[in-house]
Parts: sequence; C-alpha cells; structure tokens
Amino acid sequence: MRFHDLRHGYTTLLARQGAHPKVAAALLGHSSTAVTLEIYSHVTDDMKREAVERLAAVLPLARGVTQIPSRYQDGA
Repeated sequence: MRFHDLRHGYTTLLARQGAHPKVAAALLGHSSTAVTLEIYSHVTDDMKREAVERLAAVLPLARGVTQIPSRYQDGA
C-alpha cells in the first residue's frame, strides 16, 4: 500500500459516514468535488447494501420482497 492510498481510504470513510462531498473536498484540499468524487471516493459493497435497505424501508411495495426477480439477476 502506498501512502497516497490512505487518501482514497480516508475519502471513502468520509463518504461512508455521510460527509458532504464539499466537506470532503475541502479536507483533502481539492478545488472541485468532481476530483474528490470521481478519483478518491469509492463505493463499497456495504454502502450499496445500506442504500438498498434504506430504499426498501421507504417503498411499501418493496417490503416483503425476499428474492431478486430473475430478469434482474446476473446472466439473465
């Protein structure tokens, strides 16, 4: 791991904790949130799972769905 890789991890952790992209950019010294979002922040599987769970919690029709319809599964 390179020392510079810590910046990527730091940015991803900020995103995971819900930090606003402008705050992350300011902390990293970026003049644009585009650099922060496109290069330094990464989406983890946990972040994706949490986003889907939050969405399912507010969508009445999604409650009780236990399987992904076959048309949305890989290879279908």
